[in-house]
Amino acid sequence: MMLEKTKKSLIELGKFLAQFDGQNTVKSTDVLCNDEFYDDFVFLIENQKHYNGWFVESEVYFAIRSWAEALTQENIDKWLSAYEIPNAHPKTVGLILAGNIPLVGFHDFISVLVTGHKALVKMSSNDQKILPFVAKYLVRIEPELASRIEFVENKLENFDAVIATGSNNTARYFEYYFKDKPSVIRKNRNSVAVLTGSETKEDLIGLGKDIFTYFGLGCRNVSKIFVPKDYDFELFFAAMYEYGDIINNQKYINNYDYNKAVFLMSNFLILDNEFMTLKEDTAYASPISSVFYEYYQNLNQLKERLAADSEQIQCVVSSGTIENSVKFGQTQHPQLWDYADNVDTIEFLIGL
Repeated sequence: MMLEKTKKSLIELGKFLAQFDGQNTVKSTDVLCNDEFYDDFVFLIENQKHYNGWFVESEVYFAIRSWAEALTQENIDKWLSAYEIPNAHPKTVGLILAGNIPLVGFHDFISVLVTGHKALVKMSSNDQKILPFVAKYLVRIEPELASRIEFVENKLENFDAVIATGSNNTARYFEYYFKDKPSVIRKNRNSVAVLTGSETKEDLIGLGKDIFTYFGLGCRNVSKIFVPKDYDFELFFAAMYEYGDIINNQKYINNYDYNKAVFLMSNFLILDNEFMTLKEDTAYASPISSVFYEYYQNLNQLKERLAADSEQIQCVVSSGTIENSVKFGQTQHPQLWDYADNVDTIEFLIGL
């Protein structure tokens, strides 16, 4: 059965990726096809920054390590156990991928494969190298996948359905262009954190991970915090100093200098620790190197607002104050069954 073969290839991919963690990357003797792929993958990781200045080694390793943790037999079995995946006639599913963080479209890619369809992939210009390499490894493990993976450079053609990710502006284009096809169109979303003032320094250090991983470029990065009236930011900033080295990235410091200058020239009041700024603002999407904050007085009213604005929010971080929230430090560790925008990709693909 092709599903079992696909699952096996993903499990083997997980074992392959598990070798690469940045701090202790060691070649294993029991990973399939390792002699063929290991050295080339190390070279690819180390050179991503030349194609995209945001894709420094530490962030690429983080993404790879996260996928290694996800692609275990236990996780894959748990993920797919909720579905009856039929042996239906395969469809061609166009994937238009974002490029804001490494391997950002990988979940859509493997979702197409496990449901028996063909992935017709248009990569972002910002992330063109890693996914094709990973796909090549999967095909090496399971050659039958070769006929179900195709990468295209020009516009998508001859497809039955589409999953597209972009900005709010490009989403409007996607919705018009793909109006006659079954589709999942993803727009801009941001993540928020709700603080009560009772958080420990360790909690806030975890929040810093949610803010600074991938330099804040992902939809699961916290870009806005809600704090109670008269909140004392002293402990918050003490925790954020754990991430002060981020200012050594040239692209990040350029954004920090620029956005700070814009705020000051506009006479906005900001809090600043020399590598990030906090600005009081009702918006959810803050610029790189800045986090917006907003005071709340009534937690129940805040819950109602977050529910009303759910289509703008990817995830909410809290210590359990908000139902179904993510724990501090965990936004960049979604499970296979945690779907972007709360749209069940597998159900969509099964229904084609």
